Amino acid sequence: MSYTAWIISIGNELLIGKTVNTNAAWLARKLTLLGYNVRRIITVPDAEEDVVEVFRDAVRRGVRVAISTGGLGPTFDDRTSEYLAKALGRKYVLNDEALRMVVETFKSRGLELTEPRLKQAKMPEGAKPLPNPVGTAPGIWVEEGNTIIIALPGVPAEMMSIFENYVEPKLREIGPRLHFVERSITVKGVPEADLAPIIERGMKMSGRVYIKSHPKGHEIRSPLVEIHVYASAEDARGAEDEVNRVINYLITAIRERGGEVLSG
Repeated sequence: MSYTAWIISIGNELLIGKTVNTNAAWLARKLTLLGYNVRRIITVPDAEEDVVEVFRDAVRRGVRVAISTGGLGPTFDDRTSEYLAKALGRKYVLNDEALRMVVETFKSRGLELTEPRLKQAKMPEGAKPLPNPVGTAPGIWVEEGNTIIIALPGVPAEMMSIFENYVEPKLREIGPRLHFVERSITVKGVPEADLAPIIERGMKMSGRVYIKSHPKGHEIRSPLVEIHVYASAEDARGAEDEVNRVINYLITAIRERGGEVLSG
């Protein structure tokens, strides 16, 4: 089976240079780590003709996974789910499970369920909603032939949360049989902001490595940051070698910066 992937970024703000497309870069690394071959990153405006065309093209070409970002919110120009339904030739319907998610979200925040907000529960017939732990609009998982289409919000925090909690585990399960290895270190005495360039260089050392930092202490008074390094490879030894190579670099660079590595 071919594990190809497309990333489809939807939004006029991306095309006029108002917003930098960080979502696409983040998704590309995540998909690569999972063993998917990212063949295209496409940016289209919030226009029916363009969105319908790109979704249909992904299905026609037999892309295994197509992930879109943007256009799932309550405003008048958030119409990705509607255009996706048209692209697949399916009815655009109120999804019962998505409706439950949306109702619970707005009730928990004491907000009124208006018609624009209710629109976030509509999606192509037969689609599955993906819970949104951060925002209000559920993501969408729909399959057409051999193609899986995943529509995610454009807000980075929402996109990342849905992907890591609900999309990534599924793609790992159905994707290439890779070995995944994780190691973590805890860093004391260096603020997360100062670790950012070190982590960035570590990420560039391998296309099969992903690094995530979690601040634990006070950013200024007593910085304490947990760093997780993940890697994938066709064999366990290869994944371990990739992780160890990056971890060794991080430890050396952090100590040169005056930080203390408590574990690793």
